[in-house]
Amino acid sequence: MLPMTVVETPILREVRGNHRSTAGVHLVARDYPRGLRLPPHMHREAQLVYAAKGTMQVTTPGGRWLVPPDRAVWVPAGLEHAIDMLADVEMRTLYFDRPWLKREQRNESLAREFVVRVSPLLHQAILALFDARNTQERTELLVRLMMLELHQAEDSTTFVPLPREPRCRRAALMVLDDPTSLYDIDTLAREVGTSARTLSRLFSTQTQLSFKSWCQRARIAAAIQRLSTDAGVSVKQLATQLGYASVPAFSAAFRRVTGRTPTEFAGK
Repeated sequence: MLPMTVVETPILREVRGNHRSTAGVHLVARDYPRGLRLPPHMHREAQLVYAAKGTMQVTTPGGRWLVPPDRAVWVPAGLEHAIDMLADVEMRTLYFDRPWLKREQRNESLAREFVVRVSPLLHQAILALFDARNTQERTELLVRLMMLELHQAEDSTTFVPLPREPRCRRAALMVLDDPTSLYDIDTLAREVGTSARTLSRLFSTQTQLSFKSWCQRARIAAAIQRLSTDAGVSVKQLATQLGYASVPAFSAAFRRVTGRTPTEFAGK
């Protein structure tokens, strides 16, 4: 097993577009092409990962987070994660010093990963932090505004939790590897060597979702990925490939998870 890469602050300072604010925050702006993968690594600082443009997938031991431009992911210090670019991405990442978080009495409340819905206000605050003309006072005000918005915008709808129990995890990965197949729990249970009843219980306790709800979220995650990477795919094609009886049924399920219809998400 290869040792985990720990990316430290001195490396960040070599990145183009990076600068450090006076509020205990490192700001890094980078553009990445579609298909690029940042392999599993961790940072000594906590971070907010945001794509001003494009869609990312952030994978942690706990699951996979789909990150379209109206979402961002909070990654605590020391948490292993990988990032896949599902489209050309304009990434804006904020790294927070742990001593600063502790002084701000935010250390405990930010000890776990979560996704936030990026409101227009939060979007503008993040982008404004990268303005090279910022004064110390303006930067500190923007950081405080951003942190206030962060706690009011938590949203787990684009998260696909991954169970840790080995049999249940194998079943989950089978679905994620081929989300267009309509898996039934009896078949999956036989494949991983357990009963349907046990597998159903494991999904419920390990992911806090029923097997049916988890599969639906996995299918919607696949739809988000496809819409982000294939401009030519139609909503009707996606609905059929993912096993939905009709476009309205697919659109309703997509909206329940993301808050938007597939057409609105794709900007078509």
